[in-house]
Amino acid sequence: MDDKQIEEMTLNAWPAFQTIVRNGWLLRLAAGFTKRSNSVSALYSEPSVDLYEQIRYCERVYAREGLDVVFKITPFNPPELDSILNEEGYSVLDPTSLKVLDSLDHTPAPTHRDVSVYERLNNEWLDDLTEITGLSARNREIKQQLFSRSCIPYGFFTLYDQGRPAACGIGALEENVVGIFDIATAPAYRKRGYGTQILLHILQWARAKGATSSYLQVVQANLPANRLYDRLRYREIYVYWYRAKHVE
Repeated sequence: MDDKQIEEMTLNAWPAFQTIVRNGWLLRLAAGFTKRSNSVSALYSEPSVDLYEQIRYCERVYAREGLDVVFKITPFNPPELDSILNEEGYSVLDPTSLKVLDSLDHTPAPTHRDVSVYERLNNEWLDDLTEITGLSARNREIKQQLFSRSCIPYGFFTLYDQGRPAACGIGALEENVVGIFDIATAPAYRKRGYGTQILLHILQWARAKGATSSYLQVVQANLPANRLYDRLRYREIYVYWYRAKHVE
């Protein structure tokens, strides 16, 4: 599986309310909840495309929706796009590593057993996520709408400590690959290995469903998370970042 196929999977796994396609550029819209769901991916851009005209079009669409204009800069973009956006005043946000685990065969089994998994998004898991991360009521509603409409098979996981939600995460299955999302540990439960345990539970669940490999996205500045993923033998295959600007 090549790198662009992994990039496509990341877009499928984290849904948007609408995707507008123009000259091979994907304009994703989801009421402003997360850059992943509200950004432009110039994934299939042709060499003949006028980049300046395309940028102006994107700016009009996002301004009409009352959203900042955000571009996801990946190795699959036209090579000049990042420098053009820089010249036009777009700021760099969240340099992120896309990492893959080539095989689940040697992944250790989790040892913490107090875990729940739901294969449909429900209020129980959203309650846990809200307690762990402080998700706002508005963003909770948007997340519920986004993931309830998606046709991707998911597992929604919570790990408990004496009955309290301590860590959570999502596994998204496509073909024989599991994407890892929303790994979070509540502040009071950090540095106890719960991030590792929730990830191992997701990988165990995915392997039982036929997954043979995994991918995840981690902000480069998140050093504890990167150390965790490196210990589990995830390896970086490419880096991406966002370019953002407010346009009236």
